[in-house]
Amino acid sequence: MNAADLFLIGDNYNFIKRGWIQRNRILVNGQPHFLGLEVKHITSFRKINETEFVDFDVGRKMSTVYRAYRKAPEFDAGYDLMKKILENPERNVAEFLTSSIQTICKFLGITTKFVRSSEIPGNDSYKREYRIYDFCQRLGGDTYINAVGGQDLYHFDDFEKHGVTLKFIHPNIRPYRQFDNEFVPGLSILDVVMFNSLDAIKDMLNDFGLIEKK
Repeated sequence: MNAADLFLIGDNYNFIKRGWIQRNRILVNGQPHFLGLEVKHITSFRKINETEFVDFDVGRKMSTVYRAYRKAPEFDAGYDLMKKILENPERNVAEFLTSSIQTICKFLGITTKFVRSSEIPGNDSYKREYRIYDFCQRLGGDTYINAVGGQDLYHFDDFEKHGVTLKFIHPNIRPYRQFDNEFVPGLSILDVVMFNSLDAIKDMLNDFGLIEKK
């Protein structure tokens, strides 16, 4: 998000079961642990913005966060951030997660503009990368940045044919101290907030490379 001028939230894509939409990982006793929210009538045949979370006990979720991070150096900031997110009464998955993204970005000082894919009428009639071509054309974008894991899915020449420059972002993951444990990468941004000052996190956000066509 921090590397882009505009970030597209894919709210009218199909829900992915056992994916990352309703869960993430935090650190519990030095090991990665899933923390998530239960979904009503979970299915991959329904759009994300047509899916709802089951009502949950905020206190129980926060108790898990407290036990995991109570001795972290930036505990107060991380705890308050998570509490603000979970206290949102919205249960529509897309609305709840969009709000959580906006809350985190405000905390981190990320000012990137957001657009929901459902705001682009007719785009969901396209498949795979053709949705991206349509997004770029209608939103005036000439460069599309994808996560580095998408290199097997998307190809520079295909995007170039549609007037779009494709780039893959490769963050430089800096190990940071997680109590006295061996560093566990790939956890929620909550873990980063718990162990790092805001200034340090902002430096991390700008520490990345872009893989481009040679």
